[in-house]
Amino acid sequence: MEEIEIGEVFTITDENDEEQEVEVIAKATIDGTVYVAVSFVEDLDDEDSDEDIDVFFLKMDEEGDLEELDTEEEYEKVFQVFDEMFEDVE
Repeated sequence: MEEIEIGEVFTITDENDEEQEVEVIAKATIDGTVYVAVSFVEDLDDEDSDEDIDVFFLKMDEEGDLEELDTEEEYEKVFQVFDEMFEDVE
């Protein structure tokens, strides 16, 4: 994967080995690493739902592949940045 853009949709395999389509809803570079916030396409398409959508974070490695965050500390750092971004949108 090269450059990833907001709105891009791709397929990931979840912990149950089921394929899920996710859409990039935000992107940020933190300490030189590209992070993306993604959500399941089916949740985003369900406009009638009053429930919050699940958002999770991935990072781009040196090869340009997306991977999960390594530590709780990394998650907290990334969460703070995206949380501020989403507050600005509301």
